[in-house]
Amino acid sequence: MTSFDMLLLQAGNAGMYNLIFIGAMILIFWLFLIRPQQKRQKEQRSFMEGLQKGDEVVTASGIIGRINKIEDDVITLEVANKTYIRVLRSAVSKEMTDSFSTPDDKDK
Repeated sequence: MTSFDMLLLQAGNAGMYNLIFIGAMILIFWLFLIRPQQKRQKEQRSFMEGLQKGDEVVTASGIIGRINKIEDDVITLEVANKTYIRVLRSAVSKEMTDSFSTPDDKDK
């Protein structure tokens, strides 16, 4: 075997290692970025579908209110005594609502 043949064999192995490296990078990217984001979206979707009249929620803009009426994609929030605003269902934030509620609220 000549030195040229050995060089070609080594170059072929380097290409295989590059493919394995790229595959590993794609796997890591999927595990740490894409999969957790899909999980958060699924949790947010199930949270929005489970909203009921009387739930106390926080909107994405930080408005705190109690759900008074739900009509398809529009939710009417009571933000003060007999003061109502209408927001889209997608404006209600699961993360902000969870951080707003205290452990005492969860026991009730």
